[in-house]
Amino acid sequence: MKYAYGLTSALLAGGATISLLTGYPAGAQVAQNDDSAISNVVPRAGAPSSFADLTEQLQPAVVNISTRQRVEVASRNPFAGTPFAELFNRRRGSQPDEPVTREAQSLGSGFFVSADGYVVTNNHVVSPTGRGTVEEITVTMPDGTEYPAELVGADSQSDLAVLKVSRSRPFPFVRFGDSSQARVGDWVIAIGNPFGLGGTVTSGIVSSVLRNTGGGAYDRYIQTDASINRGNSGGPLFDMQGNVIGINNAIISPTGGSVGIGFAIPAETAAPIVAKLRDGVEIERGYLGVQIQPVTEDLASSLGLERNRGEIVQTVVPGEAADRAGIEAGDIVLSVDRKEVTPDQTLSFIVANISPGTTIPVTLLRDGQRRTVNLTVGKRPSDEELRQSQLFSQDDDEDEPQAPDADMSDVISDKLGLGVVEVNAEIARQLGIDRDTQGLAVAVVDPNSDAARKGLQRRDVILTANYRPVATTADLEAIVAEAEAAGRDAVLLRVQRRGRPAAYVAVRFR
Repeated sequence: MKYAYGLTSALLAGGATISLLTGYPAGAQVAQNDDSAISNVVPRAGAPSSFADLTEQLQPAVVNISTRQRVEVASRNPFAGTPFAELFNRRRGSQPDEPVTREAQSLGSGFFVSADGYVVTNNHVVSPTGRGTVEEITVTMPDGTEYPAELVGADSQSDLAVLKVSRSRPFPFVRFGDSSQARVGDWVIAIGNPFGLGGTVTSGIVSSVLRNTGGGAYDRYIQTDASINRGNSGGPLFDMQGNVIGINNAIISPTGGSVGIGFAIPAETAAPIVAKLRDGVEIERGYLGVQIQPVTEDLASSLGLERNRGEIVQTVVPGEAADRAGIEAGDIVLSVDRKEVTPDQTLSFIVANISPGTTIPVTLLRDGQRRTVNLTVGKRPSDEELRQSQLFSQDDDEDEPQAPDADMSDVISDKLGLGVVEVNAEIARQLGIDRDTQGLAVAVVDPNSDAARKGLQRRDVILTANYRPVATTADLEAIVAEAEAAGRDAVLLRVQRRGRPAAYVAVRFR
């Protein structure tokens, strides 16, 4: 997914004031066939006769946003970062090395939300690039008038920012609408600054609502086929009444240009955050202290669950809200605060929008039994505090202990594509794990197996299968056989890798 912001600039073209516009031509009919056929509802014919009146009224409130940055690109000292850096400076008779920087620009879009000059845009439009610093932010009106802008507040989690510009007379502005009423097939228009072509208007429909792309707590977008490109970031997505129902944010494209899949932050998500940023209020988000994974088709199959419902707890952070409430790794969270956990309404999204300190019910599945716990939501730590490595990242085999040898009788190649040996004191020593660990050490992974595709590697240790301990290969074989007899085609393994928390992985049978 690519952010829709640009790297070049241009002047914008103008319009007038803001008001309402009517939408569709009337008319609908139902076609009846024989009794066994489904009645076909014929949509109202045609499209709005023109978007010109609406565009003329809205365009004055949409602006071009540009930043001037100082970006560190290199060092004058070829030995920078090494023990020889100071020696190089002394021989040159120079002062301690200073980094080489260059000036860079970024371009995006934004829109006024008040007559006194508050502008909404994306955080990534006005945030520094890499180790750079933003030295200047400029807002350019549709008539080409430029104003210096002050960054009032920014929030990286939701990718929103609020700027402030000033002048003696009021600015034209637009208002947020109710994005929860948006329906697939509704007409929308986008106004922005794609590729530096200011004042560009595109139209399309809402292609999907509540689109989740797997990117975090605020990963719930309005998808549209209205053309969005680099430079549209931060610009408004309007409904046919002239209300902002989304903030254009990103695109999916193999070419870098629009292919008809664009994403906008819904107004129902953006509006309360923008209000807090304007008022200088700290944005606090709920936090449970768990690492989670959606209940995928494979995971659901391994446990005999309904797919796309709930999320599995991979790890629980000691001392945080989930741990205090008794939630354990392996629990399937079905609902939070009486809201069902689904791909469209993820656990992260629900919790992030709950105020810290609120006590809520959490319904989960453990050992096949539903249970509900009451939990007091914590406060989400900073991004830096939360940063940690993925469980199944690629490792350098040469830097690790060798995998234990597996007897061919231990290889379960017909089902999982794994060769495993029982962990004993010697194998535990080889793997650098606790000598009392009970489980199966992976010695062979068939590269054509689902286990390999899911990231299992030699030296991983399988602790449980379908929540039951596996101290011997016979334990694992029995669980696999039971799963097959129950009509399942996968098994849920709990796997531990050196120095990392154990994680649950659903592995499909061959």
